[in-house]
Amino acid sequence: MFFTTLGAPLGNTLCHARYRRLSQLGLKLFAIILSVNVAISGAVFLAVSYSIDRGFLDYLNQAQERRAMRLAEGLTERWQQYKSWDWLENDPLRWPTIVYHELGRGNAQRPSPLGEAQDFALRTPDGRFIVAPRHADDTPARWHWMALSVDGATIGSLGFRPPQQILKRMENRFLDRQRSNLSLIVISLGIASLLLAGGLSWWLGRRARTLTAGALQLTRGDYHVRLPVQGRDELSRLASDFNVLASTLEANRNARARWVSDTAHELRTPLAVLRGEIEAMQDGIRPLNADSLGSLAQEVEQLERLVTDLRLLSQSDAGALDIRLAPLNLSDSLQSHLDTARRLLEDTGITLTHTLTDALYIRGDAQRLRQLWHNLLDNSRAYTREPGTLAVTLTRDNNEAVLVWEDSAPGVPEGELARLTERLYRVEGSRSRSSGGSGLGLSIVSALVHAHDGRLDACASPLGGLRWTLRFPLLPPT
Repeated sequence: MFFTTLGAPLGNTLCHARYRRLSQLGLKLFAIILSVNVAISGAVFLAVSYSIDRGFLDYLNQAQERRAMRLAEGLTERWQQYKSWDWLENDPLRWPTIVYHELGRGNAQRPSPLGEAQDFALRTPDGRFIVAPRHADDTPARWHWMALSVDGATIGSLGFRPPQQILKRMENRFLDRQRSNLSLIVISLGIASLLLAGGLSWWLGRRARTLTAGALQLTRGDYHVRLPVQGRDELSRLASDFNVLASTLEANRNARARWVSDTAHELRTPLAVLRGEIEAMQDGIRPLNADSLGSLAQEVEQLERLVTDLRLLSQSDAGALDIRLAPLNLSDSLQSHLDTARRLLEDTGITLTHTLTDALYIRGDAQRLRQLWHNLLDNSRAYTREPGTLAVTLTRDNNEAVLVWEDSAPGVPEGELARLTERLYRVEGSRSRSSGGSGLGLSIVSALVHAHDGRLDACASPLGGLRWTLRFPLLPPT
C-alpha cells in the first residue's frame, strides 16, 4: 500500500471517473490475445479436419490397392492352373471363398467373405463380366481396374470399389466422431484462451491504471506518492523508477524551497543593515561622513558579491557558465595565487606550506581558476583556528593532476562532509557571518571544478581540519 500526502490510499484515486471505465490497454490486450487464439484454434480445426479426410482416404486407397494386388496374384495362379475363367464362370459361388482365402492369408483378423467379395469384380479382356458388381447403384466406370496378365498376355482385369464408395458405409460415423472430438478440443481451447486473455488483460490493466494514477498525482504536485514494487519484471522496474523519480522531484522541491528561503535570508541581512544605517543618517543619529559612506559601501559590496555568486551558480545549473577553456599551466596558476596570499594568511595566523609539481597542463580558464583558488582560500581562512596550517600539494597521477588542499582544526563531522558543497549550507547551522561568508563559496568551487571536467572530494585531514582533493584531466604531452 502507498499513500498520498493526505494519508489516503492512492488506490482511492482510481474511483475518479477517468479510471472507472475499463483499461483501454486491458481491452486491447484482451481483444488481441483472444483473436489470435481463436484464429489459431480455427486453423488447427481446419488443418486437422483436412488431414483426417485426406489421410484416412489415402490410407484406404493404399489398403485397397494392396488387397487388390494380393487377390490378383491368387487369380493369376488359378488361371494358370485352369487356363481359362470357365471354372469360376460356371460356379460363381466360389468367388466369396476365393476372396476370403486370398485376402485372409497372413491376416490375423480374417475378412468377412461376403463383405469383401462385394468390393471386387472380375471381367474378361473383351469386357464381359465374370463377377459383376453386386449393387445396382455401382457404376463399373467409377471403379478402379487392374489388368491381369500371364506371359505378357492380358487374361482379364480385376476391379475394386474405390475408397470413396467404401467410405459411404463407414466414414460418416468415424469422421463425425473425430470432428466432434476436435470440436470439443477447439471449444476448450477457446474457453482457456478467453480466461487467459481476460486474466492477463485485467492484470496488466490494473498495473497500468496504478501507474497512471501515480503519474496523475505527480502532475498535481503530490511528490509523496509511491508505487508498490512487486516482482522483477519490466513493470516492477518501471514502478521502482517511478518511485526514484518521485523522490527526486520531492527532494528538488524541498531544495528549491530551502534555496529560495536561504537566498531571501542572505539578501535581507545586508539590506537590513543598509536600511538601518541610512535611516540613522536621515534621523541625524549617525553623521553623513566618509566613515559612514564606507560602511554603506562595504554592505553594498557584500550584497553585490552575493548576487554575483548566485548568478554564477544559476549559469552553472543552466549549462551557460561563461568559461573559456584553453591549454593552461595549472602549476603556474596555483603558484602565483599562493604567493600573493602568503602574507594575507600570515596576518591571520595561518602558516602556508606547499609542494607543486612543475608544468602540469590542463584545459582551463585562468580567470575561473583564480576564482576557484580564492574561494578555497577564503574557506580555509574563515574556518581555521589560529595558529593554523594550510598545506597545498599538486602532483601527477597517471593522466590526472591531483591537488590536495588541507588545513588544520577544526574538522568537519563525517556525516556533514557530503553536504559541504550544498548552497548556503554551514556546518554549525548558523547564518551569522562571524565564522564565514555567504555559504556559497564551496558550491562555486564544486561548479568550477566540474566546469573543468574535474572531480572534487572531501575527507578529514591528518592536520585536524578538512582535506579537499581536486582532480583535473591532464593534456596529452606534445
